[in-house]
Amino acid sequence: MGMPRKLKGYNLFHNGTHFLGQTKEIQLPKLSRKMEEWQGGGMSGPISIDYGQEAIQLEWTCGGLMEEVLRVYGITTHDGVQLRFAGGYQREDSPAYDSLEIVVRGRHKEIDLGTAKPREDTDFKVTTVASYYKLSINGEDIIEMDFINMVERINGHDLLAGLRKAIGL
Repeated sequence: MGMPRKLKGYNLFHNGTHFLGQTKEIQLPKLSRKMEEWQGGGMSGPISIDYGQEAIQLEWTCGGLMEEVLRVYGITTHDGVQLRFAGGYQREDSPAYDSLEIVVRGRHKEIDLGTAKPREDTDFKVTTVASYYKLSINGEDIIEMDFINMVERINGHDLLAGLRKAIGL
């Protein structure tokens, strides 16, 4: 019988600068496929046609004003901001830790400075949209998606290699 791996601590890096102790929470990117039902003649039920990955975004909240984030708002390149989440997960039946790393490159879509109230807790919320995403566990790349370069690697298999070849890339 095993125990679940639970997050024991994390750090967020913004363009290489760590935000240790400054982030309150991070909504890690949801992975979702764009699918459409199809049922042709003679089929006894519908199947879902996979049209690729939906948009990827990361939402995160800091405990106060983040000047470094404001300085890159409106950046004109699709991959002008890099965020790296590094989390340490542990099971309660083992002293060992597993690392989860998620790297996204994109830009900040929304910055919410929250409510200004003296001597009250303040939130600084950011939504970052991504054109690149990579998830690694213990240093092994599990999922990598590069929308601009039409790359989608899952567990070492490039799912779009055949499509790139078919369209002459």
